[in-house]
Amino acid sequence: MSTAAPWPYPAWIAHRGAGQLAPENTLAAFRLGAAHGYRMFECDAKLSADGVVFLLHDTELERTTNGQGVASEQTWSALSRLDAGSWHGRLWAGEPPCTLEALVRWCLANRFMLNIEIKPTPGQEEATGREVARLANDLWRTRPELPPPLLTSFRPESLKGALLAAPNLPRGLLLHSHWTGWQAVARTLDCRAIICHHPLWNHALVDEMHHSGMRCLAYTVNDDEDVRRLQEMGLDGLITDRVDWYTPSVPLAGA
Repeated sequence: MSTAAPWPYPAWIAHRGAGQLAPENTLAAFRLGAAHGYRMFECDAKLSADGVVFLLHDTELERTTNGQGVASEQTWSALSRLDAGSWHGRLWAGEPPCTLEALVRWCLANRFMLNIEIKPTPGQEEATGREVARLANDLWRTRPELPPPLLTSFRPESLKGALLAAPNLPRGLLLHSHWTGWQAVARTLDCRAIICHHPLWNHALVDEMHHSGMRCLAYTVNDDEDVRRLQEMGLDGLITDRVDWYTPSVPLAGA
């Protein structure tokens, strides 16, 4: 049995909006995820050269835009003029990059929930965590009746920045491997959730995290067999690309 505090978030979370069906981390992707019934979305947030928090997964621009080089070395004015859609297909040509503020305002207007992954450019870990948390907190406080954003990161320094800037916002530690000391770090940062690459979860670890008061989430879950295995373990949330396949209104067993 979980000893964690009440968890206001749905069992299914759309990864980068609808990041396989539309250009990831653009408003078009989040709108498409919403059209498939999703009410919580994951996004990646980092800083521009002039301190604007915007959405991008990679450090460089080449994979998902027509830009070049390190994204954080460019101003938001320059970034905003890029094409973030053509790489995904003609239908999305001209789709612009998105600021975190624009996404948050869209979520608030529609009563959606958000998992903001703090995705810093190397060297900007704590600063990015501070700015993401400050912005999210300032905007969400206008709608106190809605669940706050869940702030997550692979980088403890980013979660530390978030903790210092907005200690009231829930935090989660992302793990691609079980590195030495991760549990102590999660406790020090007062994390409410652990979000693991899905093969890392087993029954014993789920039980341990639940008994310690933390919630258990998995990324990126796109296969029926993996879904069944994680449901049986009693996970609290699954992050998926397959918004066209998994019905988000269906609760996870034990969640």
